[in-house]
Amino acid sequence: MIIVLKEKPNKSQLESLLLWLEDKGLQVHISEGTSRIILGLVGDTATLDTDLISALDIVDNVKRVQEPYKNANRKFHPDDTVITIGNTSIGGGNLTLMAGPCSVETEEQIVAVAKAVKASGATMLRGGAFKPRTSPYAFQGLGDDGLRLLSLAKKETGLPIVTEIMDISQLPLFDDVDVIQVGARNIQNFNLLKVLGTQDKPVMIKRGMSTTYEEWLMSAEYVMAGGNKNVILCERGIRTFETYTRNTLDISAIPVLRRLTHLPIVVDPSHSAGDAALVAPLSNAAVGCGVDGLIIEVHNDPEHALCDGKQSLRPEAFDKLAKRLFALHQFIKAQED
Repeated sequence: MIIVLKEKPNKSQLESLLLWLEDKGLQVHISEGTSRIILGLVGDTATLDTDLISALDIVDNVKRVQEPYKNANRKFHPDDTVITIGNTSIGGGNLTLMAGPCSVETEEQIVAVAKAVKASGATMLRGGAFKPRTSPYAFQGLGDDGLRLLSLAKKETGLPIVTEIMDISQLPLFDDVDVIQVGARNIQNFNLLKVLGTQDKPVMIKRGMSTTYEEWLMSAEYVMAGGNKNVILCERGIRTFETYTRNTLDISAIPVLRRLTHLPIVVDPSHSAGDAALVAPLSNAAVGCGVDGLIIEVHNDPEHALCDGKQSLRPEAFDKLAKRLFALHQFIKAQED
């Protein structure tokens, strides 16, 4: 249930209403917009008399929310959430580029790529230290040492780090990580999501290969219900009958999620396509649909990459793409203004 208050509500009446709702055993989430305050109620609201609440002087209207996700619901939080990480922000009309190799391999590799993508306009460094692989014989990442190398690259460039966590036990190792990524295979690892909700680092949740929009938002709800409101959604392609591409990028996820949630939306064109030649057109499409950010794989020697070299851009290709994406983003914003 949400309660929309009138402009400039009486403070004492508002405090009385909040105390009354809390006495009913409800959690009250207060969202202050540009002209309205919205109270989002989480809990059993079945016994609440909506007519009684609507009759209060400070209340404009009362609505029951049918969707099971509350914290992530745009009805509870009409304004877009903006997540600030270091000197960059995700959401709020920005286009944030996160770039780097699929997997951290050596100090020389990660530092060189970090410097290159920063020069091209990326404001976050992506790189895998722990890698979930379908085959147990494939390269699994450098683990702890990979996190150490990411920290070195962060010191060299100042770029915040986004990297994937595989298990709750790894969380103490992520002290220097700025955004914790939950991969497609862990989107319904609810124990992991609950723990990530108790810490304050931003969490980026990648859509599962067969995950519906509601299931995706419910995974975000697990994190937010624990108290961590800094959640980012990442569309990385879904599994369909088509085998030409690695996955099928669901570009409609961007406008649909805009309607359903206030959380920032990021697209991963690299994992969607599985082919470096398709990364640019998919990125263009995502920016055209109003995405908040892109997470793109960049490697200085893709032919010899230990993981996903086929879908990785060379630094010079990323530089060319970044310039076009920023120009496209500015053009679209100018048309909207």
